[in-house]
Amino acid sequence: MIQLEDFHHVSLSVTDIEKSKHFYGSVLGFAEIERPDFDFPGAWYQVGTAQLHLIQNSGAETLRTSDKLDSRDGHFAIRVKSYEETLKYLREQGLEVKAKPDSKSGFKQIFCMDPDRNLIEFNEEQ
Repeated sequence: MIQLEDFHHVSLSVTDIEKSKHFYGSVLGFAEIERPDFDFPGAWYQVGTAQLHLIQNSGAETLRTSDKLDSRDGHFAIRVKSYEETLKYLREQGLEVKAKPDSKSGFKQIFCMDPDRNLIEFNEEQ
C-alpha cells in the first residue's frame, strides 16, 4: 500500500513562460519560489502547502485548444478565503470567469483560464 503524505505539486505546460509568469505572479499573486537550473524554461510557485510548476513546452500534448470554460475539463483547484472577493478581483483583472455559487460539489466554484487555456478553479465552502 502507498502511504500518502500530501499533495506536492501540479505541473502545467505553457507556451510563453514570461506571459505565464505575469499571469500567475502579477495577476493572481502567486509567490514564485526558487527553481532548479533545468535546461528548459519554467517557473515554480508556492500555493499553500503545494506547488505549481510551469514548464515551457509548446509541443505538449496536454495543451487545450478550446477557449470554452468547461468545468469538466482537467483543472487544478485552489481554496480561497472569500468567494465574493475572489470573483470580484478576477473580473476586475478582465478575466472571463464561470461562477458556480451553488455547485452540487458542496463548495462555491469560480473557473478561469491562464494564457494557455489551462483551467483553474477557485473555491470556498458553501
